[in-house]
Amino acid sequence: MNTLKKYNSLVCFLFSFALYFFVAHHLDRTQFGVLLFCWISLFTCFYFFIQNNQLSKKSLFILSLVFRLVFLLAIPNLSQDFYRFIWDGRMILEGLNPYLSLPENLITQESYPIHQAKELYEGMGALNGSHYTNYPPINQLCFLIAALFAKNSILGSVIIMRAIIIFADIGIIKIGVKLLEKLNLNPKNIYLYALNPFIIIELTGNLHFEPVMLFFLVFALYKLQQQKWIMASLLLACSVAVKLIPLFFLPLFFQWFTNKKTLSSFSKLVIFYCIVIGTSLLLFLPFYSHELISNYANSVGLWFKNFEFNASIYYVLREIGYLFRGYNEIGIIGKILPTLSVCVLMVFTFFRNNLSLKNLITAMLLSLSFYYFMSTTVHPWYLASLIILSVFTSYKFPLVWSLVIILSYQAYANTPWKENLWFVALEYLVLFSFITWEVSKKKKPI
Repeated sequence: MNTLKKYNSLVCFLFSFALYFFVAHHLDRTQFGVLLFCWISLFTCFYFFIQNNQLSKKSLFILSLVFRLVFLLAIPNLSQDFYRFIWDGRMILEGLNPYLSLPENLITQESYPIHQAKELYEGMGALNGSHYTNYPPINQLCFLIAALFAKNSILGSVIIMRAIIIFADIGIIKIGVKLLEKLNLNPKNIYLYALNPFIIIELTGNLHFEPVMLFFLVFALYKLQQQKWIMASLLLACSVAVKLIPLFFLPLFFQWFTNKKTLSSFSKLVIFYCIVIGTSLLLFLPFYSHELISNYANSVGLWFKNFEFNASIYYVLREIGYLFRGYNEIGIIGKILPTLSVCVLMVFTFFRNNLSLKNLITAMLLSLSFYYFMSTTVHPWYLASLIILSVFTSYKFPLVWSLVIILSYQAYANTPWKENLWFVALEYLVLFSFITWEVSKKKKPI
């Protein structure tokens, strides 16, 4: 039996390596059928790796690292966003504020302030190039580092950014193992994140910087478990300065600090919030100008007013709205759904027991999940936060979502891209069915 497991692990490794290499270097995102085959095959191998008790933590770590390194020299072929990352980094290197100018305007005016400007603009696409950047300052720092080391090479910039993401994932593994041990959970659970094909392809492969955000978030939670809340607040601010989503979690810390209901505990909460928000704003200071706030707010606001992709409840409400009004449903429903998300967040903040770190993380997972269910736009890489949070809880529906999210890529099989809502419906039918089963089998309510 042991020999058979070793043989199966070797076969899974070789097969996974070959598939990751193909995805990294040869796959086009319009080849949806091929991508779907690779995706399901990789998840099957991932399941065998996780179920194989003979694989040590060291072996799982090596597998995680090797599969990421397959992508090191590859130009992302499933996402165009990295071209904007390179653009922003080179703008900063030239002493220009990336928050104040539109690539579209600069190209139209034939003003090329950075090397390979036309190539980068064509790569990012007209939609991206017509909006102000919305990437926070530590994310911009990562872009700047890539520009410092490879200001004349797109591939060189990709390699530097990918190295940063890989190092961030290594940090998540190391800190995550320690946090799991503190919570009396199986340390190998961290590989539900680290070995997940979704994480490897969507983040390492496509160069989305969620691992940098999640490294600071996991580190902050670890320090919070150690009662080092000032350090935790600084790390949480760094997480916000990579991606804004951790701001959503701030209300959930209320019970953690105020459970003793003393003036001292409330003071700690206020100081914690002040450090997180103050440090986040301070990190924006090098980019500050009168136009920064309006440009940034307009860019972020587009996600609620204009963009629609891979939504669940919103799409259902949109179809119902079409029966009565027939147009501009996002302008109405897009304003209501975030309000519902905030209401649910307040329920989790004040009416759920979040006194232990495990319960606090569970509240983060469930409230953020509800927010995504209410969103008009759910890009695949958004799920990374749910997956890492689920590692520290008993809920595993984000893993199922990471499998079926591939159905959203069917939209890119069309030129120009267009969603097939039957695929979106199938994705959420599988997901919500699993959630219903998972919640129903638990003895305690969520």
